[in-house]
Amino acid sequence: MFTLLEGELEFTFRGETRSVRAGSTVNVPANAPHAFRNASGTSVHMMCLAAPAGLEEFFLEVGDPLESRTSPPPKLDKAQMEERIKKIRALAPKYRTELLIP
Repeated sequence: MFTLLEGELEFTFRGETRSVRAGSTVNVPANAPHAFRNASGTSVHMMCLAAPAGLEEFFLEVGDPLESRTSPPPKLDKAQMEERIKKIRALAPKYRTELLIP
């Protein structure tokens, strides 16, 4: 389940893409392919609830700890982004996650 707290996303689920704005919630069944992207150019904050538990460990391994919820995200250059994607791909099977990106 994704609840958008601030901003706007393009969310694709079951082949349909729609804009999702702050205050909206999108429910995705377990293992259903889905994608989202920030097409607005402004900051987006969302809450993700994954059940059963365990996927949060994946995000802890691939994400960056921040000082607070209002801290800006780290700026990654192209090489750092490529390294991050490599790490995500390597860890995905450990968390029974399949990435549908090229």
